[in-house]
This record gives sequence, structure tokens and C-alpha cells, in this order.
Amino acid sequence: MDVETALRQMPKAELHLHLEGAVDAATFASLAAKHSLELPPHDEVADLYQYDSLADFLLIYSLVCRSIQEEADFRRVTYECLERCANSGARYVELFFSPESHFEMGVEYPTMLAGVLGGMADIKADRGLESNLIPAINRELGPARAVEFVEMVAAHPHPQIIGVGLDFNEIGFPSEDYVDAYRAAAAHGLHRTSHAGEVGPADNVRAAIELLDCERIDHGYHVVDDPDLVARCAESQIAFTVCPTTTGYTTIWRDLSAPDHAIRQMDAAGLKLMVNSDDPGMFVCDLANEYVRLHREMGLSLSTLKEMALNGIDAAWIDDTTKVSWRREWSAEIDALFASVNGG
Repeated sequence: MDVETALRQMPKAELHLHLEGAVDAATFASLAAKHSLELPPHDEVADLYQYDSLADFLLIYSLVCRSIQEEADFRRVTYECLERCANSGARYVELFFSPESHFEMGVEYPTMLAGVLGGMADIKADRGLESNLIPAINRELGPARAVEFVEMVAAHPHPQIIGVGLDFNEIGFPSEDYVDAYRAAAAHGLHRTSHAGEVGPADNVRAAIELLDCERIDHGYHVVDDPDLVARCAESQIAFTVCPTTTGYTTIWRDLSAPDHAIRQMDAAGLKLMVNSDDPGMFVCDLANEYVRLHREMGLSLSTLKEMALNGIDAAWIDDTTKVSWRREWSAEIDALFASVNGG
């Protein structure tokens, strides 16, 4: 078995995946046509997904969100998203989605939930993939809206709605502004994570941990700019959900093979990392290939990639009994896969 096949078949968790960012270009064009939305000029549908910065990406991301308007749309994109996860070896997914990006089109939150949860049920029935849902706060709408958002999420409880996230552009919207929202989330028993340190400073990572009481950090690359914070994170073993492909578009670290790439620095410092695909539809990647790229371009060993896959279990918001069982089962399965590679 070749290494790419082994890495694709390797059992994995996906904890940093945006539903709307997983919509591929053909589905985006189809939904836009369905709802008579005007698209930017393009020759091929793939041309719609061209960007060179986080800001450029977020403009297209918002347009994709506008194209998802009906329960059936949400069900479709959720199923397609999770099907690609299953094809990459994912066994468990925690899925972000951006409710506030759909409000401008008049879509009600219960409609979104019905579609997303329906798609999650469909893929579980068809592929056995387990998944849970994380509604994400748009930090650009400000702290007061963030508190209202958390209260909305809490007012529509469901066993598969397990926490909240904080995303969109960090610049001008530092982590400390969202303390009240995160205190409300904790009071409602919701888990907490946050995008921090992707394009913003290491202080955003520090504040997410110390002030927002986040249980893991999404991206977090600029933690490497603060050696003291790196040491503290290594000691606490808080998990970072790193996304290799998107670093080449949204961060200052554009080359995975570079010796100073943030993910390489984080791994060398002993931080607890797990691998994710982030926005696979919009960046034309998938979870399995993220592992392949870390192996081929960054030179990470198969043993390191196994550790990162198992870190996904540790960082997941699931019960401890399941974690122990999955760790034992996945470890044995990964060992068998990698033995077949080593044996030629």
C-alpha cells in the first residue's frame, strides 16, 4: 500500500471544518442560479474560488452563504460536506456553521438547523459518520451581537449542538471583546473554541485561553511569536486545530516546506496539534490530503501524523469512555495501515 492510500484510510477526526467553506464551486453555482443570485465574472465555476488573502476569501464566503437559503439547501450542502469527510477517512466531525451569514437572506435559525441536522442524520445512516454541530459567532458584528447569538443558540438546544466558535476576521476584533458572550456560553453548558492567531497576534491566543476559557484554539499560528505562551501551551497541552492548506492563502506562512512554517515550529515546540481541512470546498483540498501534504512537503513522519490523528480524539467534545475506546481502536488500525506501507 502506498503512503497516500494509508493516510486516506487512516481514521481521523475533523474538528475545524466550516460548512459554508466546504461547498464546492459547482454546488455554489447551482444554488446561486436556483436563487437568482448574481455571481462575480468567471469563465469556469472553479474561477469563483480565487483569492489571495483572508479578506478576499471572506467576501466570497459571504456570497456562498447567501446562496444557501432553504432547508433543502442546508441539507444538501451538509450531506456533501460530510460525505467528503467520510471519503477522507473521517470517523467523527465537529462542524462549524455561520447562522448570521444567512440572516440577511431572511433565513430563520430553525430552518438552518432542520437542514443541517437532517444532512447529519442522512450521512450517519448512509456512512456511519458521527458528527456534532458548532454554531460560530461572526466577531465582525461586535460583542453585543455575540451575546445575543449565544442566547439564540441556547434557546434552541439539541444534543448535537455542543458548543460555540468565534470566527471571521480577527483584525480589529480581538478575543478579549467577547468575554461576556463566552461567559454566557459557559453558563449554558456550551463548549468553547475560537479562531485566534491566524492573522491576529499571539495576544489573541492568550486572551482566548485566559479570558474566554477556550478548550481548544483554532489555527493559533502566531502563538510562535510569544515563546512564553508557547511554553505554557505545551505544558497545558491545549489543542490547536491547524489547517495546512489554508495557511498558504490566509497567513504569512505560504510555503509548507519552509523551515520556519508556523505548524513546523508548533510541532517542534511540543504543542498538541491536530489536522483539519478548514474550508475544503473553497480551497480545493480534503482532510486526507492535508495529512499527505504534511508528510510530503513538511516532512513530518508517519508516527507524528498518527499522534496528530489521535490528538483529534483527545480534543473532541465527546465522553471519556468513547475517547478511550476510539484511541485503542484507531491506534491499532493506524499501526496496521502503516505496517503495510513499511512492508512495501
